[in-house]
Amino acid sequence: MAFMGRGLVRGRGCGPLVVSEEPISFYGGVDPSTGMIVEKNHELYGRVIAGTILVFPYGKGSTVGSYTLLRLARRGKAPAGIVNIESEPIVVTGCLLGGIPLMDNPHPNPFELKRILSGLKAELSVEEGSGLLRVVSIVRGEEEGA
Repeated sequence: MAFMGRGLVRGRGCGPLVVSEEPISFYGGVDPSTGMIVEKNHELYGRVIAGTILVFPYGKGSTVGSYTLLRLARRGKAPAGIVNIESEPIVVTGCLLGGIPLMDNPHPNPFELKRILSGLKAELSVEEGSGLLRVVSIVRGEEEGA
C-alpha cells in the first residue's frame, strides 16, 4: 500500500504509523522531553510519537510549536516523519529546523484506512516536490493507540 503526496521537507524516515484525525499542537500538546502527547482529550493522549511516522490533518497553536519540533529532534524524541493533509507554516518550519521529513496532500486519503494503518510499519521518502509513504509490514507487539 502506498500514498503519494507533495514533498515539503526532504529526507527518509521509517517507523510505526500513528494516525490521528485531530490536529496537533506541538507547543503545549507534546512534551518535548519525552515526545508524549499531553494535550488532554486528544485521541493520542499518552502516546509517544518518537520514531513514528505521524499522520495528522494539520498543526495548530503557537508558532513556538516549530521550536518544540526542533527540541524533539535534538533529543531524539521527534517523529521519524510527518504526513499532513495540509501542512501549515508551523509544522513546515519545525520539520525544516529539525530535519524531519514532511509530506502533505497524500493520495489516497489515509484517514479512510485509519484502523488498518495504525501500528503498521511504514517508510516515508521525500524528495524535491514529491513524497511517498509506503506501508512495509506489521510491527509486532504494537497496539493501536487510537
